[in-house]
Amino acid sequence: MQYQSIEEILPLVEKPGQYLGNEINSVKKNAERVKLRVALAFPDLYEIGMSHFGLQILYHILNQNEHIAAERVYAPGADAAVYLKAAKIPLSSLETNTPLSQLDIIGFSLLYELNYTNVLMMLDLADIPFYSSQRDACSPIIIAGGPCTVNPEPMAEFFDAMVIGDGETVIMELAQCFMKWKAGDGLDKNRLLTEWAKIEGVYIPSFFQPVYEGPDFHHIKPKYPEYTHVNRAIVADLDKTAFPNSPVIPYGRPVHDRLRIEVARGCTRGCRFCQAGMIYRPVRERSVENLLSIVKTSLAATGYEDISLLSLSTGDYSCLSSLMHQLISLYTAENIAISLPSVRAGTLTPELMKLIKQVRKTGFTIAPEAGSERLRNVINKNISEDEIFETIANAFELGWGLIKLYFMIGLPTETDNDVRAIIDLVRRVKKKIKTGGRRSNINVSVGTFIPKPHIPFQWAPQLSLKESQEKIFSLRRQLKMPGVNFKWQKPEVSLIEGLWARGDRRLSPLLEIAYHKGCCFDGWSDKFNFRLWEEALEEAGIDINYYTTRLRKLDEPLPWDHIHTGVSKKFLQAEYNNALSERSTPDCRQGDCLGCGVCDFEKIMPLSFNSGNKVKAVLSDTKTVQPETNENRVEISYAKRGTAKYFGHLELVNIFIRALRRAGLPVKFSQGFHPKPKISFHDPLPVGMESEKNLFCLTLKKAIDKQKMISSLNMQLPEGLLILGCRTVAAKSIPVLDKTALYMISISENEYSHQKLKEFNDAPEWIFHQITRKGRKKQVDLKEIVLNMKRLSSTKLKLHLNVIPGMRVRPGDVIASIFDFSDDVICRAEIVKKKLAE
Repeated sequence: MQYQSIEEILPLVEKPGQYLGNEINSVKKNAERVKLRVALAFPDLYEIGMSHFGLQILYHILNQNEHIAAERVYAPGADAAVYLKAAKIPLSSLETNTPLSQLDIIGFSLLYELNYTNVLMMLDLADIPFYSSQRDACSPIIIAGGPCTVNPEPMAEFFDAMVIGDGETVIMELAQCFMKWKAGDGLDKNRLLTEWAKIEGVYIPSFFQPVYEGPDFHHIKPKYPEYTHVNRAIVADLDKTAFPNSPVIPYGRPVHDRLRIEVARGCTRGCRFCQAGMIYRPVRERSVENLLSIVKTSLAATGYEDISLLSLSTGDYSCLSSLMHQLISLYTAENIAISLPSVRAGTLTPELMKLIKQVRKTGFTIAPEAGSERLRNVINKNISEDEIFETIANAFELGWGLIKLYFMIGLPTETDNDVRAIIDLVRRVKKKIKTGGRRSNINVSVGTFIPKPHIPFQWAPQLSLKESQEKIFSLRRQLKMPGVNFKWQKPEVSLIEGLWARGDRRLSPLLEIAYHKGCCFDGWSDKFNFRLWEEALEEAGIDINYYTTRLRKLDEPLPWDHIHTGVSKKFLQAEYNNALSERSTPDCRQGDCLGCGVCDFEKIMPLSFNSGNKVKAVLSDTKTVQPETNENRVEISYAKRGTAKYFGHLELVNIFIRALRRAGLPVKFSQGFHPKPKISFHDPLPVGMESEKNLFCLTLKKAIDKQKMISSLNMQLPEGLLILGCRTVAAKSIPVLDKTALYMISISENEYSHQKLKEFNDAPEWIFHQITRKGRKKQVDLKEIVLNMKRLSSTKLKLHLNVIPGMRVRPGDVIASIFDFSDDVICRAEIVKKKLAE
């Protein structure tokens, strides 16, 4: 069958809900009423991209402008990509299903070097030329942003423009400039790029030309004398910056499925291996007052049950205790949890410890990075061994049962003794846990250090593949002990990441070759294929060791020297020398300015808040838990039609629970440390099946007007879900399974055979081999299951099934067995569960 649209392939792919584009809080505008259409592109799967906070920020800012329509697009899953490619269906935006080639601007988020092949995959599926030089004014303008752009050179030839730094203000300047250009002739692309080059933080790759001497990069030559370098865009006051307080609520199970609140940006701890700690300086915090307002608005708009406080170093947020205290006081009664990321060893104050006791606990992460104190001094990881063990002791006291330790191998000056120190430290942590008398586990994660641009170690060599493999597998062998789970990143993955991290424009052909060989989703261990990369490197004539394992001289020109993050090269060189001398550098928040170069102390400077006396004012609004004496159990009927058929059962439950929260309904929760809403569903429906009427039961804290409940809940549900009715039932009532089920099944590209129907009706038995959830084979006689089957037309069948506990058979399996239909026919069949006569 030749498919014509994405809708036609949805029944055939995994997680079809990710391609719908009608999530709660998504924005769909009339294309004829806007002046600019932007696709925010994330070169990874939906569940990863929907967890990216930066994309939500840009989506919010752009769509606030009535003249701009911002839509989203993610890398399609491998199965969907095959169908799109084969059918020549262009990759389109989610909100309006517009082919990307018809939009004005496509903006990629570059967060990870191993997503680079996905960029080409998305452009390929959109039928857009890879290289900027191949695209004229009729093609979309392709731009990029994100941390990887601080070395834009490996991807420079693919993009028309790249944003360096914070995008909140830059994105609107780019948009306003584009709309003005488009209102003119909109034909001279170079004129647009010339105007964009005047915006701080915007890099136009075509305005720079790299110069090489033999195999070595020599310098980059600017095309215009007034545009010789690019300064990173920095948002001076985070507290005054737009925040996405109505974020799009994803379908399915994204990596981070919670309300994410950025409490601060930047870190000045000065870890010499950490790129984020250098390129996001200075530290800028949001005030407690602003954060509480954001949380209140966001919870009402999303229905999330979990708040996560985000920052590079959340434990360093100056008002953390005050914020935690108020959030817990305000939202405990609403069964909303506060998730705190890993807290740096040494930052757990007694006050904070008391607050964390009230927070849900999964695993507690400590990142010593190095096993020995000597090497921690080299990398400026200023935590002592005493602080590590004290933090672990505090974690156990607070109730954590899983300790996660993260280490790196291949750090500058590392010796065999430093590697053995990792083993020694883990063993002593294990011993301390055992001494504490509590049953706990340790996860040890090890990765190869990858030198990145704009850090003190940007000149350092990366471990060779052989050395990395030897060290990791030695650690794995020696840490094989009860209670310790060892994880590691593949050394081959680290090597390719290191190649792109410090690469230059000579890598552009390599990326195209690797993509055409089949490299895609390289950040996923099950998709990464090192053999294909080796073939591509050989074909492109690239010496990987030149970019990775080679020690660079401190005065050597670097491909990213024209990108100014604010941290001076002189400061980075000084820090590199301090590392070799094993000298620590303090955090500038706790002392004098260290002269890194970021702050001008007029516009750009550290910005933090003192919680002061605002606590009492906010806490006066603290909600107290009232005794619940008037519980009300209700049975709610709903329809699941149209695109809602692509929701799986767990997905559907999540959608309803959050809709109940947004509707403000007084849902009753269970008791215990992980309270759950008292809700139970009748007859879960598989993905792809519609239903005219299904049921769930819900316990409310008190009785409410049923019509108001139906109306308010329907306002919070996505397209295809509709509340039909509501009635009061007994206190402990649960939905009871019907004894029979009636289905209407329509098929395409095939027909219901009279002969096969007769064969089934005449047969004394019809054995169907069913595979159970545990993978076992089970025989079911369909003659006991099928009560009646009526052929309404060549493509339409009415099927009435007997519902026997322990013998449930899906209607698709029934007709596949009887009519010998292929999986493809069954997947594309329209199956509607009909409402039984009452």
